[in-house]
Amino acid sequence: MSEPVQAVAEVATVVAANSSAMAPVILKIGVAFAAMLSVALTAIATAMTQGKIGQAGCGAMAEKPELAGTIFILVAIPETMVVLGFVVGAMILFFVK
Repeated sequence: MSEPVQAVAEVATVVAANSSAMAPVILKIGVAFAAMLSVALTAIATAMTQGKIGQAGCGAMAEKPELAGTIFILVAIPETMVVLGFVVGAMILFFVK
């Protein structure tokens, strides 16, 4: 058997022997990825929403400046999505074993 083929065969046997040892590592990577997705996707959705609300709010305040307080509240409401995404991510990290 040639050297490269023998090396690949040795690596395959080591990986096969240690596949049960790698399961916790793969689980930790999956949990971290799930937590990252919960925060990242809510942040992206919030950014897109706040951009549209802010654009419409600027147009509305140009015509009626007294709407500033209402527009401020409307821009702040989608931010709760990021907070909830962060809470879900933290729950995933701390409670999934």
